[in-house]
Amino acid sequence: MTDGSAPGGVDSSSDVRGVDVRGVDIDLDLDRAPEERPASPSGPLPWLVATGVTVLAAALGLTLALRSGSAPACAAGRTLAAAPPTGTATHSGKATFYDSKGAGGNCSNPAAPANRLYVALGPTEYAAGAACGGFLDVTGPKGAVRVLIMDQCPECEPGHLDLSREAFARIADPVQGLVQVTYRAVVNPPLPGPLTFRIKEGASQFWFAVRVGNHGNPLRAVEVRKGDDGPWRATAREDYNYWLLASGAGPGPYSIRVTDVYGHRVTVSGIRMTPGQVQNSVVRMYERGVVAKTPRPSATARPPKARPGGTPTPARRPAEVAKANAPATPVAEGPSTRPAGASARWCG
Repeated sequence: MTDGSAPGGVDSSSDVRGVDVRGVDIDLDLDRAPEERPASPSGPLPWLVATGVTVLAAALGLTLALRSGSAPACAAGRTLAAAPPTGTATHSGKATFYDSKGAGGNCSNPAAPANRLYVALGPTEYAAGAACGGFLDVTGPKGAVRVLIMDQCPECEPGHLDLSREAFARIADPVQGLVQVTYRAVVNPPLPGPLTFRIKEGASQFWFAVRVGNHGNPLRAVEVRKGDDGPWRATAREDYNYWLLASGAGPGPYSIRVTDVYGHRVTVSGIRMTPGQVQNSVVRMYERGVVAKTPRPSATARPPKARPGGTPTPARRPAEVAKANAPATPVAEGPSTRPAGASARWCG
């Protein structure tokens, strides 16, 4: 309405509120009582009023929805839960390749493995660092390769593996650039050695952060306590693969208890507060061929064996050992930031 007058000859200065909905003018006088006239329950007026109110409400609701930018529930995409590949399930996907140029990736490895066989996963399968240190068997058109999960590819969707150039060459011609693959997690891969522990630069008795190496399977939990007694304290995994206790664990030495996703649990004592140094233990995460810990009732009076029983995994060719070939690079930063070389990379 542009002429300043209300329809039906009503002067615009009166208290009449008009609503224009898609070309239909509906005037509602909220301050004037309705005229007293006989109303017929079966007449057309109640039906017309009800219909008008319904149309008005629907139009206003649609207008508000469009202005708010809300989308229908059916238009929202489904979000997959973040979790690393585990178990024996085989997955289908695609593979590309990149070169870390010797860096250890977002998992804070001191360096790329000596055999140069590694992979970066998208955020869903990298799972904020939960996949770090695990292995995948990847099969492509040309063959198969075993790779260490070492890095994150922020733009890779689930099923997209960004392999090292050397690993890609094992399964396909690099000229192809992109190939279809199948892959699965390696359960209890051969270990390159006992567990290692690296206290992060900047750590102290008031701020504790440790990286665990040589664990083979993805880890579920890392706990710490002062000395050999006292309560265990849970640490929180950061996406750059350090386990953090923001309130600190005291001056040390510490006992550290490590648990992987398949239930293997070991405890290592005597870990010192020596930031930036790799401390080698004599404890392995598991013995080769041992699966989840499943205690069985004994038929004799003999005490149970120290090692849990299990079913050996099928025989495989020995995995190439994923050893670091360069010392750790010191990081000049405060304890609240991630170490150098641990920033996420872009897919190639």
